[in-house]
Amino acid sequence: MGEFTFLIHKPCPICGETSRIVKTKSRLLAEKTDEDFCVHYKGFNPYFYRIWFCEHCGFAADEKHFLSVLPARKKQKIQEFLGKRHLGMEFTEVRGVPEAVASYKMAIFFEELIEGTYNTRAGLYLSLAWVYRDSGEKEKEMEAMQNAADFYDKSLMKERYPIGNMTDNMVIYLVGAIYFRMGDLDKATQYLSRIIGDQKARNMDAQLYKRARDLWQDVRELKGEDNKASPKEAVSSKRRR
Repeated sequence: MGEFTFLIHKPCPICGETSRIVKTKSRLLAEKTDEDFCVHYKGFNPYFYRIWFCEHCGFAADEKHFLSVLPARKKQKIQEFLGKRHLGMEFTEVRGVPEAVASYKMAIFFEELIEGTYNTRAGLYLSLAWVYRDSGEKEKEMEAMQNAADFYDKSLMKERYPIGNMTDNMVIYLVGAIYFRMGDLDKATQYLSRIIGDQKARNMDAQLYKRARDLWQDVRELKGEDNKASPKEAVSSKRRR
């Protein structure tokens, strides 16, 4: 199909119709990773294709949730909603920013409709922020990151970890990294300090502890060197050096 993608066919978990799905190949060349785990790949952005959607009924979700079996009550709620309207997206083999954004917004909508986990909604908002980051839409990126931080915070308070491959310390670090990217250095410090001050976290995940410590040190340097600048200006200045 393409250098970075290939086509598969999968049944929709809501309507049962078979839909075309564009998947990304696993062998991509990573160039760098941002503080919030956004990976930049050479010549391609796989986050554009993270959301699968049914071209028949319009249901959208990430791969894991598209392939999973929904509880009957949640499935019925989506079916009743879709039975009154058609939300099908036009299938395209190549997605640009508009198609990627639309797919995430649909996935987020369905997660909210069935009251999905805070962790799942946070992850969708964070990936949406990465799409906006790629397109340079700073204001929209900041809005999506704030939503991600809010949902991760709710998840930490109300959901039990680990969830998938995520631990609670990983989420705490991630929220700190999100606030760092947003230029809110005080909140970044609050979250990163929770990991740095936890000896158990250091013993359980030395790599994550090192990331948190290094980022915490960056925050301290920014506060010391750029205390007359706004947090966003300080972060921008730090990255340029």
